[in-house]
Amino acid sequence: METTRIAGVEVSRIGLGTWAMGGLEWGAVPDEAGIATCLGALDRGINLIDTAPIYGHGRSEELVGKSMRAHGRREAFFIATKAGLEWNDRGVFANCTEKRLRQELDDSLRRLGTDYIDLYQVHWPDTRTPIAETAGLLAEFLREGKVRALGVSNYSPAQMEEFRLVAPLSSNQPPYNLFERQIDADSLPWCTTNRVAVLTWSSLCRSLLGGRVCRGMRFDPKDIRHHDPKFQEPRFGQYMTAVERLATLARERFGKTVAELAVRWMLDRPGVSVALWGAKRPDQLDAAVGATGWTLDAESMAEIDRIVAESVIDPVGPEYLTPQVREG
Repeated sequence: METTRIAGVEVSRIGLGTWAMGGLEWGAVPDEAGIATCLGALDRGINLIDTAPIYGHGRSEELVGKSMRAHGRREAFFIATKAGLEWNDRGVFANCTEKRLRQELDDSLRRLGTDYIDLYQVHWPDTRTPIAETAGLLAEFLREGKVRALGVSNYSPAQMEEFRLVAPLSSNQPPYNLFERQIDADSLPWCTTNRVAVLTWSSLCRSLLGGRVCRGMRFDPKDIRHHDPKFQEPRFGQYMTAVERLATLARERFGKTVAELAVRWMLDRPGVSVALWGAKRPDQLDAAVGATGWTLDAESMAEIDRIVAESVIDPVGPEYLTPQVREG
């Protein structure tokens, strides 16, 4: 497994993403499957596990905690979790108030069954709370030893600049994949220049690049993809054309799957530190290992760009996932 360093700690360049493990937006996951997946990640050299309270409303963190206890060595895991989102029957809202963040930290430590978090990230910027105020509070958590490094997610360069004026910033976690490259223009070069690690979420674009989605598929209304404009025609057909062409390139030129190609593409992008790989079963991690230990040449990179540009004539980003602005 390829490795890099975040806040001085060696971590795997593939990280296990546990959004799906929460069981709400991607289908139910039994405890034994979630625990086996986390332990299976370690068996494959993946020590970075990314989670969040919003994933299953605490269930994902609980499963990660059970996995650490089943393994027996807390230090074998590099746990990245998040804070700053609240949910109710009206939706999901960004909330970085002091009261909310203090409660979230205590709840995350309890669910994970640990006394520290390796990387504590602000899940989304809260436009109603000053960033300096949020950074100052997280710096306090750092001094208390409850967290060992600080990160943000979905922040712009200007927001990251403001954050690091108050607290040390180790990482940013933006959406990034073959189909969603908005950060190429701003966040990725900023992070590279300022030596801020980049952990990419939605590395397989909500499974579009996973090799299991087929034309004409329908998704349960509870499935996050039911609401994703990429999975609605005519865009769905465009994206599937790109996936089919990319799969042919991966197979014929490298003997790889489209998922392995898609993640290798990200790992070869300048500035990308870690690609997060979502899984609900241990066998879904096998392809993650297949994405490491090789590289894409310049000709293949150019061909990938050409396939995407020719196939997807009406692209759309992940904006539909942005949380709502709270009222007070």
